[in-house]
Amino acid sequence: MRDSSSPTPLLLEQRRQPDPGAPALALPLTAQERTSLRGRRQSTCGRDLLLQLPRGAALEPGELLAQAGSAAGPLVRVEAAPEPLLQVSSADPLALLQAAYHLGNRHVAMELHADRLLLLDDSVLADLLRRRGLQLERLQAPFCPEPGAYAEPAHAHHHSHGHGH
Repeated sequence: MRDSSSPTPLLLEQRRQPDPGAPALALPLTAQERTSLRGRRQSTCGRDLLLQLPRGAALEPGELLAQAGSAAGPLVRVEAAPEPLLQVSSADPLALLQAAYHLGNRHVAMELHADRLLLLDDSVLADLLRRRGLQLERLQAPFCPEPGAYAEPAHAHHHSHGHGH
């Protein structure tokens, strides 16, 4: 039974296009949490939220969420929450490319940059990368990994990709 003194969570059922000027509650989510479109969450100010979004692509930082059919209701802006990460770098671009290849073969989620890789902190992977001669730095930062080759782009139009064979 719900405590009658606690307010009803704000039910969020639709996505809106990002609007940098729109006032909104902040919803910090980890990369993993941004893939789950249903469930209870809490804004930075402590407001209880309930996500009931249609299936689709993972939530993107900056994306706005709203109540269905409500133009006047509060908006909620998705943010990338800081997470414990490994920053991988090398003076040798080929060594960094090889590291990305080997991590990709292990299906490790990565954020790719021209001069570094970011991945969730993992001691086994850290040891592997150190043995390959790469430089590692542990940090707390937002994580926005590549969605993957078969991921649906955010806000894509849904259509069939069937092929006649």
